[in-house]
Amino acid sequence: MRRNAVRLLLAMLVALAACLVGPGSPAQAAVPDSPAVTYTNPIAEKRADPHIFKHTDGYYYFTATVPEYDRIVLRRATTIQGLSTAAEVTIWTKHTSGAMGAHIWAPEIHFIDGKWYVYFAAGSTSDVWAIRMYVLEGTGANPLTATWAEKGQIKTTWESFSLDATTFVVNGVRYLAWAQRNPSENNNTSLFIAKMSNPWTISGTPAELSQPTLSWETVGYKVNEGPALIQHGSKVFMTYSASATDANYCLGMLTASATADLTNPASWTKSPTPVFQTSAATSQYGPGHNSFTVSEDGKSDILVYHDRSYKDITGDPLNDPNRRTRVQKVYWKSDGTPDFGIPVADGVTPQRLSSYNFADRFIRHWEYRARIEANVSPLADSQFRVVTGLAGTGTVSLESANFPGYFLRHKNFEVWVEKNDGTSAFASSASFYRRAGLADSAGVSYESYNYAGRYVRHYDYLLYVQAVSTSTDRADATFYAQ
Repeated sequence: MRRNAVRLLLAMLVALAACLVGPGSPAQAAVPDSPAVTYTNPIAEKRADPHIFKHTDGYYYFTATVPEYDRIVLRRATTIQGLSTAAEVTIWTKHTSGAMGAHIWAPEIHFIDGKWYVYFAAGSTSDVWAIRMYVLEGTGANPLTATWAEKGQIKTTWESFSLDATTFVVNGVRYLAWAQRNPSENNNTSLFIAKMSNPWTISGTPAELSQPTLSWETVGYKVNEGPALIQHGSKVFMTYSASATDANYCLGMLTASATADLTNPASWTKSPTPVFQTSAATSQYGPGHNSFTVSEDGKSDILVYHDRSYKDITGDPLNDPNRRTRVQKVYWKSDGTPDFGIPVADGVTPQRLSSYNFADRFIRHWEYRARIEANVSPLADSQFRVVTGLAGTGTVSLESANFPGYFLRHKNFEVWVEKNDGTSAFASSASFYRRAGLADSAGVSYESYNYAGRYVRHYDYLLYVQAVSTSTDRADATFYAQ
């Protein structure tokens, strides 16, 4: 009797909930924690090995390798995009003789315990390849006008080729990671980590985390270099660059638990394939030497890196000055690992569009048919650049990130991704009016340019252009930009 009473009570509660929700009311996804952010690439021409640091004063600070390899420069702006036009200041110039006299490479700027620190690599006038790591200390609120002092070389296990120092804090412990030639190995550089006793001194014995052994790490040169760390939830990820600095340059990644002993090589797992590499489709070659920053609203992680817009290089890639700084949003998979996608085309960066009523599903193309789907792979299938509409007159068009020149368009009221054929018919079918979300004004809906009242919506997970009248229709036609 008691069991039946419980069942009756549960049934009444379910019925009451249904009445409160209303018949046929669609489920609603939460507004995304990480809304869309877009930038226009490149951020800086002829600036390699970029590092962007967002400080508590509201400014982004940017430094990078200059092609003359002779000085350290800084810019600052209140937005990432603003760095592209910000005035650049030289804060330090190479020595005229001896150490720190050549090959000034890969500066990074950090703010530690009330002072500014710049980490960089340099050779000597007597041996330009005697590359070692050095530190500058800056006193003053603004590093562009600070007083800078040389703190000297970072000493490691060996006096060997070493570069690309980066510093970070995990669980209250400050670490230094870098690349160095291990004299006992037949390669150019491996990755190392150590704790720090102060911003220019490591403590304990450095641990070797990775050496170049995989095929994609050893093209041209056997290289692991340029470490950069990002933490997400309970995991830490260390990206690094591999192979020669031409179109073969790419990013690998190591993963560890944030609570593990990060100085124990066994704590780290190496990804078996590159996590970011050349994309001929978008004309981006040799992406690498990255850093991480965050968006202006603090809700998105941003990948900062350099690449070139062409593949073929005459002579030594180090003598080619055209590596340039670029940025794009980092997306996070359901398992908590990062997905960097592909280096996107020059111009405005793409977005993803998630379903209002299916939070884990994104608009994507599959065999050119548009649909919504979860766990999209490759990521770029679900990325679209929102550009000026092909039909003009206040419209927008959505261009595929991995198929530049291909756009979402409707035919027979089905939505496909197809190549722009230059006709007015294509332009009309690939142009939309961007409206506030029909089910939530925080979202977005796309009304057909040439069929007023018809919107892009999903039905059985496929996309169509249809008239909307019910609450379900409006929900199916509402998306969130991410």
